[in-house]
Amino acid sequence: MLRKIVTMLVVVPLAVIIVAFAVANRQSVTVSFDPFSATTPAYAMILPLFALIFALLILGVLVGGTAAWIGQTKWRRTARKLDSEVRALHQELDAIRRRFAPESRPATGESTQYTVIPPPIP
Repeated sequence: MLRKIVTMLVVVPLAVIIVAFAVANRQSVTVSFDPFSATTPAYAMILPLFALIFALLILGVLVGGTAAWIGQTKWRRTARKLDSEVRALHQELDAIRRRFAPESRPATGESTQYTVIPPPIP
């Protein structure tokens, strides 16, 4: 519940700011993709300024996220390796427990004596 309230406290003002930014920057700009001819570009687009800024912001998030994901490859590989080791150790521990577990409790009044090893004294 608290998470939803905090999300709303962040998302609603952010949405208001984004809408205000888009309304304030409606003028059109020419985006040229021809570095050699500024007067008659081979390919140019006329876009509202806010659309250009949003597109560049989204592109920046995608490029940054991809770079971070590639940079974390070593950590993901290590986590997978450690996870497989933990699974193998759990299987080994289960096998040991099954091996040394008593087969069944005596039905009569006999009690099975176990040797208890005291912990080491520090």
